[in-house]
Amino acid sequence: MTMKVAVLGAGLMGKQAAGDLIANEKVEKVFLADLNVAQADLFVEHLGSAKIEAVYLDANDDEALKAVISKADVVINALFYTFNEKVARLAIECGVHSVDLGGHIGGATDAVLGMHEEAEKKGVTLIPDLGVAPGMINILTGYGASKLDRVQDIKLYVGGIPVNPEPPLEYNHVFSLDGVFDHYTDPSHVIRRGELLEVDSLSEIEHIEFEGFGELEAFHTSGGTSTLTETFEDVDTLEYKTLRYKGHAEKFQLLVDLGFTDRDRTVSINGNEIKLRDVLREVLAPITELGDKQDAVLLRVLVSGLKNDEALTYEYTMITVRDQETGVTAMARATAYTISAVAQMIGEGIIDRRGSYPPELIVPGAEYIQEMAKRGVEIKETVHRSAYQS
Repeated sequence: MTMKVAVLGAGLMGKQAAGDLIANEKVEKVFLADLNVAQADLFVEHLGSAKIEAVYLDANDDEALKAVISKADVVINALFYTFNEKVARLAIECGVHSVDLGGHIGGATDAVLGMHEEAEKKGVTLIPDLGVAPGMINILTGYGASKLDRVQDIKLYVGGIPVNPEPPLEYNHVFSLDGVFDHYTDPSHVIRRGELLEVDSLSEIEHIEFEGFGELEAFHTSGGTSTLTETFEDVDTLEYKTLRYKGHAEKFQLLVDLGFTDRDRTVSINGNEIKLRDVLREVLAPITELGDKQDAVLLRVLVSGLKNDEALTYEYTMITVRDQETGVTAMARATAYTISAVAQMIGEGIIDRRGSYPPELIVPGAEYIQEMAKRGVEIKETVHRSAYQS
């Protein structure tokens, strides 16, 4: 079974996904669509494959979107998350499968999941939230849970960090700083003693070891749990924490306490009203820019529960670093390979359920781990015969 795939957006993730797609002999054609068609063309020339074609796309124009979507069997939506709902709706109209990188801000993912019945009727599969967190962690959580009779505890740790940290924050941003500020300040959702609760982000710091990186710190941040708190609403505990070098959370907490991350707080300087958040962003942007530095993505998923009355924990660990040959960041590799691999599973018929599903309920974990390993992203499974990490 061959497939045609439309990749919407020729930014970092879209380009990396397109490059991955052409390596699959079952992919007959890739359409890389962007408003900046010259940028897409340059990348297509760089790849040097007859299978890929750059096409112009103004994503604000519904008819233009439909024209691109209808060329394909599967769509990889790598546009800004505000387009997710529209792309999913138009994909259903065109009878084309669609996957996206998620976006819980503004309810984009909930809107896509709300199209389940329409998608099912049209024989279309929609899967939102296919990045790292959410995305990879959802798939691995679902896989671990599938091996247990009863799931009791889910603990998730993810971080994008520099391989060689530099003061003062020992952090380089791999997506927008405004997004980082939101994750650090919006309330985090956890399940404790079976209840869904909100806790402060940057709080409840714990220390956790990763091979090659020593002892790191982990703390609550918002957005990472995505649909998991609904899918696994019956568990005793579910929490998601971000990994950073030790001391990072305390430094950022001071900036939060001083009001620098507040969306509306202003100061008047020489008669000009200036937002503190704008000042912080402009100060931190050059300090935390990744540039050519090497980044790493670290991940640990712990799913604990009972199997035949025995207490078990399934642990999934991943450490991936920037590809020094291609210059592609660790975060881009982990993210783009996830969405590309899942799109190809739909195109090849490995995923054949129709409707709209979160990743943890539809993506087969064993196949996903194999596909990521083929791309140089190793996910290691360990089984602990106790309810907690030994």
